[in-house]
Amino acid sequence: MRTVALVTLGCSRNEVDSEELAGRLAADGWTLVEDAADAEVALINTCGFIESAKKDSVDALLEAHSLKGNGVTRAVVAVGCMAERYGNELAEALPEADAILGFDDYQDISQRLQTIMAGGSIEAHTPKDRRSLLPLAPSERQASKPAPITESAGSLGQGLRVMRKRLDKAPVAPLKIASGCDRRCSFCAIPSFRGSFISRRPTEILDEAKWLVDQGVTELFLVSENTTSYGKDLGDLKILEKILPEMAAIDGVERIRLSYLQPAEMRPSLLQSMIATEKVVPYFDLSFQHASETLLRRMRRFGDGEKFLHLIDQIRALSPEAGIRSNVIVGFPGETEEEFQDLVDFISEARMDAVGVFGYSDEDKTEALTLGNKVDQDLINHRVEQLSTLVDELLMQRAEERIGQKVRVLIEDEELQEGRADHQGPEVDGSTMIQGRVTYKVGEYVDAIVSEVAGADLIAVPL
Repeated sequence: MRTVALVTLGCSRNEVDSEELAGRLAADGWTLVEDAADAEVALINTCGFIESAKKDSVDALLEAHSLKGNGVTRAVVAVGCMAERYGNELAEALPEADAILGFDDYQDISQRLQTIMAGGSIEAHTPKDRRSLLPLAPSERQASKPAPITESAGSLGQGLRVMRKRLDKAPVAPLKIASGCDRRCSFCAIPSFRGSFISRRPTEILDEAKWLVDQGVTELFLVSENTTSYGKDLGDLKILEKILPEMAAIDGVERIRLSYLQPAEMRPSLLQSMIATEKVVPYFDLSFQHASETLLRRMRRFGDGEKFLHLIDQIRALSPEAGIRSNVIVGFPGETEEEFQDLVDFISEARMDAVGVFGYSDEDKTEALTLGNKVDQDLINHRVEQLSTLVDELLMQRAEERIGQKVRVLIEDEELQEGRADHQGPEVDGSTMIQGRVTYKVGEYVDAIVSEVAGADLIAVPL
């Protein structure tokens, strides 16, 4: 018996990757433990998106390495986006890691770990642009996609599913519908190490949704690098609109939530399907990034503040209580005072429920790294602070607008009686506290009325 602990950093897509790794390892006889201190192998699923995330990943690897004197932990292995993105370069810079494994090692993860435990070594890969692994034309990619790793037939009572093992008992779980990205945003390196966009087959997704419900999940969180592109390589860009009603019909599903929607790709049929399909919550995770037309073009993105506000108006015309969240980047190369003011004006008018404000930082192998007219770091910090202060005030005002509204809250913390309403996404958004004499358990849904706010968070009284 070999023991392994998975430590996951980064986004929900990484959470799914960890559970797929866990499924492969468990199927090959490994025992999964929660605490890295109790495991012979600490498997760190790293994030390589931005500088702060990379630092967190390195810190996690060093912390796991420090356990090697405890008499239990024998190896520390890095997987995930940072491991894939830097490969042999990371291996040289971080000798504390016993191995740096890329995405191509996942299918044989058990064999890789056994080699390491036996005293062998695995040469770290030389990073490559993974977009070159699939055909340029989306319509030709499905034929080139490797067959999914599956459990034995009948594990769901019908069909097969991609191998996966849950690492917690939360009532919400991410469900990956696609991987990779075809966009060429000048600040983002994700497509180079995640590869071109490729959709999972609808039957795969629906089978996994059923399996997750069998594991106690009631909220399905659909994740990908670009959800609005789903189906482009399957010959039907509107196939997501057809899947949502089928997913909603699965017995045991209470909520379906979509993540990472590209504003420029947000089509009327998807908007209407999200609003009209029972159990799909009116929650719109829209990646605006900025609001100045000229700056967005330098980012290799489309739209402007006026178009974005029109989209928000369309959403609220169909669903006045819909939740809208986004992330924005401040201090992109060449950002003028006027362009920054365009962003401030947009944020002020949009009345969103959650906004992440990030200062620009150079990222390896991106077009933005080569751009001139970089904004001084002190000015970036000042603008981030200025916009963050405004966002905090606006989010509280938006929360106050919900006083008196009815909300349905999924309890996720029994001690605090805390959970999320339909308009609040997992981890990144605010939460709702239930006040009352009854104590609700994790996984219960509570209908309540918002009575007051605590910053951007809500306090509600059960009906």
